[in-house]
Amino acid sequence: MDINLRWDNKNSYSFAALAPLLPGAQKSKGPRDGIMIYSFASRQKEFVFKEVTGADTDSVFIAGGPHPSGAPEETLRHFDYVVVGEGEETLPELIKAIITGEDISEVKGIAYRDNKGSAVFTACREPVDLDKYPCFDPGIAMAPMEISRGCPFRCKYCQTPRIFGGKLRHRSIDSIAEWAKYFKDMRFTSSNALAYGSDGIHPRFDRVEKLLSKLRSIQGKNIYFGTFPSEVRPEFITKESIGLITKYCDNTRLNLGAQSGSEDVLRDILRGHTVEDTYRGIELCFDSGIIPVVDFIVGFPDETEDDQNKSLEMIEWICRKGGTVHAHYLTPLPGTPYENAVPSPVNDSFKRVLGKLAMEGKATGSWG
Repeated sequence: MDINLRWDNKNSYSFAALAPLLPGAQKSKGPRDGIMIYSFASRQKEFVFKEVTGADTDSVFIAGGPHPSGAPEETLRHFDYVVVGEGEETLPELIKAIITGEDISEVKGIAYRDNKGSAVFTACREPVDLDKYPCFDPGIAMAPMEISRGCPFRCKYCQTPRIFGGKLRHRSIDSIAEWAKYFKDMRFTSSNALAYGSDGIHPRFDRVEKLLSKLRSIQGKNIYFGTFPSEVRPEFITKESIGLITKYCDNTRLNLGAQSGSEDVLRDILRGHTVEDTYRGIELCFDSGIIPVVDFIVGFPDETEDDQNKSLEMIEWICRKGGTVHAHYLTPLPGTPYENAVPSPVNDSFKRVLGKLAMEGKATGSWG
């Protein structure tokens, strides 16, 4: 059977990592006969479900990624199989079982429907060792290097710890350096770049320095660390960590997640840092000549107008000092505590000010 990856710009990072594990797999811009593999987030689900349901092909449909992992039973209304969580080990085993006719129930980490139409979940799979798997195949597609996976924090809006686990895992420095040879500009993915080498709660900047020093020793490369598609947590921004960025890296910006300027909201969403941490981290950026790019979420279920105004106060302060913000309206994601939550409305003042900042090139995003 042909193996087809339903490729688009939104899932390219996932498939760049998985394609090398599926010899002979082909990129596809739509359904084809054979095995069709999809990876998608919640914002793409309606399009994907419609495409799969309307497909006129002889296909076995497999889904993975953030939305299928968070909502496997919903996804099974349209797909034959769901890979729940990490796919490096699960997906090749599932495809082998489909092709050879082996017992699907022996494949760990999947969901499917039995003959009665009931959802069946197989045993969970242990987290993978990142060093055992490639970042990508440069002959197929490239993506920023994934240096860490997982997150020890349990922010109510976030799927990351629910899909990848609460224990932070890291790719080794030697492995990262090996994959770095394919880039002129090195970029990375991680839930918190400055947590590299640590448990995600207690920084190990000595290990961050070992990584950056190793990468800096590779001639002709630019290092962009703590920038999109990665970011950092505010409390990890210290004089020491900022010093590492200015010493070893080429970026003059740093992406960080504030999420709210309200202490009550941060406490309620289990964010794990304070408003003071955010102000302190941003001030350290400015003092070091680093431009902060700060992420905010608006519309948390119990968020009040006063809470939103506190976020707005912080946003205006950031922009006055020369930073920029990225703000977006809460999307309740499957598998999170906010899965069935109703976001609160955004007040007119927030919309008006963010709209003005967007016109000035100081804010991006979609805030309702």
